[in-house]
Amino acid sequence: MFSHLQLEGEMFTVLTRQPCEQAGLKVLSRTPAIIALVVLFLSIVVLMAITLIQTHQKEVLFPGPKYGIVLDAGSSRTTIYVYQWPAEKANNTGVVSQSFKCNVKGSGISNYAENPQDAPKAFEDCMQKVKGHIPVSLHGSTCVYLGATAGMRLLRLQNETAANEVLESIENYFKSQPFDFRDAQIISGQEEGIYGWITANYLMGNFLEKSLWHMWVHPSGKETTGALDLGGASTQISFAAEEKVGLNTSDIMKVTLYGYEYTLYTHSFQCYGRNEAEKRFLATLLQDYTTETTLTNPCYPQNYITTFTEAQVFGSLCTEDLRPERYNPNNTITFEGTGDPSLCREKVASLFNFSACHDHEACSFDGVYQPRVKGSFVAFAGFYYTANAFNLSGSFSLHAFNLSTWNFCSKNWNQVGNSSIAWSLGYMLSLTNQIPAESPLIRLPIKPSAFVGTLAFFAAVALLCLTYLVYLCVLSRNQRRSQHALDNMVDSE
Repeated sequence: MFSHLQLEGEMFTVLTRQPCEQAGLKVLSRTPAIIALVVLFLSIVVLMAITLIQTHQKEVLFPGPKYGIVLDAGSSRTTIYVYQWPAEKANNTGVVSQSFKCNVKGSGISNYAENPQDAPKAFEDCMQKVKGHIPVSLHGSTCVYLGATAGMRLLRLQNETAANEVLESIENYFKSQPFDFRDAQIISGQEEGIYGWITANYLMGNFLEKSLWHMWVHPSGKETTGALDLGGASTQISFAAEEKVGLNTSDIMKVTLYGYEYTLYTHSFQCYGRNEAEKRFLATLLQDYTTETTLTNPCYPQNYITTFTEAQVFGSLCTEDLRPERYNPNNTITFEGTGDPSLCREKVASLFNFSACHDHEACSFDGVYQPRVKGSFVAFAGFYYTANAFNLSGSFSLHAFNLSTWNFCSKNWNQVGNSSIAWSLGYMLSLTNQIPAESPLIRLPIKPSAFVGTLAFFAAVALLCLTYLVYLCVLSRNQRRSQHALDNMVDSE
């Protein structure tokens, strides 16, 4: 406010202060600042609160199980396996378990060479059961693989066109199914051996074990086990070789599972499977006959009689080089068992060419390279069924097996009564290395969109309040400077 004073004829303008009016202005200017401070404080509290809630109150939802289907298309039959594993993995390999198994009725797919379109028809009954076992919502993400073994390997050598037609028929069938069909292939004998080794060691806990904290860990200091797999047309041997073994042979391979690398020796002996070996054995017995239609077989129990056509014995690639000069596929031959285990062993030994090794230690038979065998072995497939017929189970020595064989072969046929590890699990374990793992799902207390929106809103409010307070601070400082300058000017006058 200005007041005017007149002294001795001169007019002076004097600045005077109004205390009550200044106090009112200060109160008015402080009110927005207090409001801004309160809003800023509340915004910071809200930001901290929702951030803590969102990070510490989240719920981790692990993905459900994944499924895989493997068809073990052997030489004598096909078996369908369903495997499942958690979507997250241990060192890139799934922890797989068998959840369902179905034996397909009929013979192996290699027997459909003349009618390839009929091969998949036998699958229908088992596949209906598989569909019921796997949740419908997971059908589309469940992969299907078919692996054909020695029976189809022989058919491919004998008639590649027929083998391809059988596989094509199977592929067309599975493309009409609701599952994710990946492949139908003839696996090599080497692959069959490796997958069998993986299966045996996985089931024996040599790759993984549960820790005290219920976590899957690698067993400390545990040795792997060798695997012997007796199929219908071939037999496989696989075991962990010493590290110093040479890698210049196709029978030595490197396998990585659960983050660990193994050096394996594996070899598949074609024509040494149970069915093909028997054909070769019968063919050797027939080498000496001329016109006889009944022959003795020391490996059959006494009084056991069975009949074959020459085509059944000599129609295979494994026996065609043993065909007699007067070969007639329709001729029938009858074999009568004599139950002579000593002669049986002598005759069977003639199927193996041990002299081809020339006394080399790193050799098995037929001149096949094999490093020194070490450790224990697990025998499965055909070996299991044979041991089961002898009432042998669990672990037993080779001597006990030979003794049981000797006693069994000495029996009369009227005394003999009728009496699963598979490569397919190892195949599934190997395939899960190639299937991407899924990360656990996280369910948050606040939806991400709502969280981001709330965070942005209160952050903006806090920023505006802070900006306003800074503005008030600068304005107040400038006002004080102006007032101070004015006071100095008045005082000086």
